Amino acid sequence: MSVKLGQLLIGAQLITEDQLKEAVSLQRKEGGRLGANLVKLGYISEEKLVGFLSKQWGVPAINLADYRIDPSVLKLVPVEVAQKYFIIPVARVGATLTIAMADPSNVFVIDDVKFMTGYNVEVVVSGESSILQAIATHYRNGGGTLVPSKKATAEILSAKDYTFSEDEPGGEGAFATNDEGTMIDVDEFDKVIGEALSDIEIVEEKEDNVVQEVERPIVKLVNGILINAIKERASDIHIEPYENSLRVRQRVDGVMYTVMNLPVKIKNAVTSRLKIMANLDIAERRLPQDGRIKLKLGKKREIDFRVSTVPCLFGERTVLRLLDKANLQVDLTKLGFEDDALRQFMDAINKPYGMILVTGPTGSGKTTTLYSALNYLNKIGVNISTAEDPVEYNFHGVNQVHVREDIGLTFAAALRAFLRQDPDIIMVGEIRDFETAEIAVKAALTGHLVLSTLHTNDAPSTVSRLLNMGIEPFLVAASLILIATQRLVRVLCPSCKVKDTVSVNGLVEIGFSPEEAQSVTCYRGKGCPDCNNSGYKGRLALYEVMPLYDELREMILEGASADELKKTAIRLGMKTLRMSGLAKIKKGITSLDEVLRVTFSD
Repeated sequence: MSVKLGQLLIGAQLITEDQLKEAVSLQRKEGGRLGANLVKLGYISEEKLVGFLSKQWGVPAINLADYRIDPSVLKLVPVEVAQKYFIIPVARVGATLTIAMADPSNVFVIDDVKFMTGYNVEVVVSGESSILQAIATHYRNGGGTLVPSKKATAEILSAKDYTFSEDEPGGEGAFATNDEGTMIDVDEFDKVIGEALSDIEIVEEKEDNVVQEVERPIVKLVNGILINAIKERASDIHIEPYENSLRVRQRVDGVMYTVMNLPVKIKNAVTSRLKIMANLDIAERRLPQDGRIKLKLGKKREIDFRVSTVPCLFGERTVLRLLDKANLQVDLTKLGFEDDALRQFMDAINKPYGMILVTGPTGSGKTTTLYSALNYLNKIGVNISTAEDPVEYNFHGVNQVHVREDIGLTFAAALRAFLRQDPDIIMVGEIRDFETAEIAVKAALTGHLVLSTLHTNDAPSTVSRLLNMGIEPFLVAASLILIATQRLVRVLCPSCKVKDTVSVNGLVEIGFSPEEAQSVTCYRGKGCPDCNNSGYKGRLALYEVMPLYDELREMILEGASADELKKTAIRLGMKTLRMSGLAKIKKGITSLDEVLRVTFSD
């Protein structure tokens, strides 16, 4: 920014080249911003500089002395951030926050404030000295204190406080705290990101020793991104290189949000840092790689990040899946089952043998449902073995095998080995082929309880999928005891949930009876800081549970279609995914739009 601003001012004939050189020399000796140094040397007045910046960047200029700022607005931006970036929040209208900046061209600061506050950001420009005076006046008068925090989180998250370890189980890399088990204050993430981005900006202005200078802020930046994802309850982090930027997104409650756009020149540094943490080959940029990072917060909480890198057009794209056991819900009563569906599912998992299948698309919560069932079944008197790709969470008392097809340890091979290890309960992560399906069916018929998943759209079509794999109808009918299909819907944020107006005809069209439509109250999320203005906070599952009654077994043997099985199952009491969704709308748990998004009409 410095050189660019200087050249622009010369072009506008507001300063000379000699004056610019002198200001740059002063900046190298004493630091500070170029504009402030030009004002300090008397080469341009602050009013002229502000007017120039206003015209150059197309943003209004204001005199902060004329403004009285609401303390509630000041609280949206911590005083440390305001001081560091020479900004101050001025006003908030609805979902838009107006901030005064000394440098309106700094898009990184704008993105940071947008991310930090959850508001849309509009910029006005003011002089650096005016902003500092306003910070001193307003924050002391009710907006906060100018005393720095006890310990900068930048120190806690610096490389010396974290150690890279290779002696974790399985030889996987670890991202661990120091021996004292320092607890990280995740609420100070905004400060960490701010300092890291600020350091990166400074590096961009330098020509010498860029690699050495960028290492420290990159470490802080990457650590901060990981910490923030935990704070925001994200399930995935996407770091995506494009031609002119490095985009960071995260998935919260199933929906992707942009976190920030970083300078494209640091893409290799960010990727290399993640590879080092995941114990991957930093020199290999042509092939996909997979690894794992372990993050320890204090002495008790551990979060795993499953790391995947793939080479794309403009560099390597990195996706991290967060596996936080503290957030893993393994209580079957809290997953979203309706009362009858939960009773049927519990009856099935309490049977001594047979096969239970949980189906749905990727990311629909199937693994969580299976883990919840295993957690319930995990007693001292039973032997439980699982084959997973990969093992997402480890449970004491459960023998878990990480499937590795590259060395021949397939689901089928693991299943064969399990049958020689005296199992009572077997969980197979996914039935992908005929061989795995055949062994699972035979295990279910020989006195074992088998739990597994399939990718199908509803419960009845699961039968057709098994038949198409090559399993004989009599084996399907004899081994299956229950099929559960699920989808995840977002839960309305309790802080901003408001009534929604939906016509009676509209409610009838989506599946409510005319009588229900008269009395149903629908809700929607208005959006607030608690839910990052999304209107939703958390997710629950919709379940379609189909026990294999004798009538359905007979129909399978007779070759009935999926539609015929579905009609019979509904007649016998099965609630479809849409019905489960309607029940949650009636209870005010989720919105009409969410149910329509994930379910088809019956």
